[in-house]
Amino acid sequence: MARNIIHSGGCLCGSIRFDAQGPALNPHTCSCKMCQRHSGALTTVWVEFPKDAISWTGPGGPPSTYRSSEKSTRAFCPTCGSTLGAIDDAPTIALLLGVFDRTNRQELKPLAHSYKGGRPEWWTVTVSGAKT
Repeated sequence: MARNIIHSGGCLCGSIRFDAQGPALNPHTCSCKMCQRHSGALTTVWVEFPKDAISWTGPGGPPSTYRSSEKSTRAFCPTCGSTLGAIDDAPTIALLLGVFDRTNRQELKPLAHSYKGGRPEWWTVTVSGAKT
C-alpha cells in the first residue's frame, strides 16, 4: 500500500515537476554550509526517495544540475532558479520539502537534524519535539 503514495511537487514557475512514488525516506533537516549556500536558508528540510521512484513530469523535463561534491549533484530549475534537491551518486534523490505540493503530510516530518553545529547559535530548529 505504501508504494502507491504519490508525493508531487515542482519549482516556482512550474516548468520542472515531479512525482515521487512510495514512502518518504529519511526526512531530516540540515544546517551544513553546502545546504545553506545551495538554498540560501540557514536550515533545509530534506526527504529522500530511490532514484527509480522519481518521475520528472513537467514540461521542462528533468532539472538542471550542478556537481557540488564528489558524491552529489544539486538540482535546480534553469528557468526560475528554484532549488529542488540533490541527486546523489548512491541511488537516492533528496528533495527539499518546500518544493512539495503538500508539505503537511505526517510522513514528511523531519526526524533528525544534521550538522547542527553549522547553524548560528541564535538559530533554533525543533525536530520531533527536541530543540536542537
